[in-house]
Amino acid sequence: MKIHRINPYKRWSDITIFNGIAHFVEVADSDTSADITGQTHQILAQAEEALHKIGSDRTKVLSVTIYVTDFANLPALNAVWDEWFPEGTAPSRACVKAELADPDYLVEMAFVAAAGDSLSQ
Repeated sequence: MKIHRINPYKRWSDITIFNGIAHFVEVADSDTSADITGQTHQILAQAEEALHKIGSDRTKVLSVTIYVTDFANLPALNAVWDEWFPEGTAPSRACVKAELADPDYLVEMAFVAAAGDSLSQ
């Protein structure tokens, strides 16, 4: 079976697809000075772009692992999260407190989503 990698680099690929299931990770890389609300908005906007590249959308997200640096930020993160997913389409998720690679990151999300039949790059 073929593994499709979008923008592969030495350490990671932006998106990896196998058997119709896509895996990708997003961090707030456009404005790391933003608070948790701003970083969550950035991540979900980037996820929207990634989903578009694989012919998918937010209703096809299967699961998300959320890494946060401080559980006190969960209410603000959840407010953005809840408005991003249409009613009845929220994926399974896990939320883990972690130290992230960049001390300015407040949140990182690892997505698993169903890919569409066509991929755009």
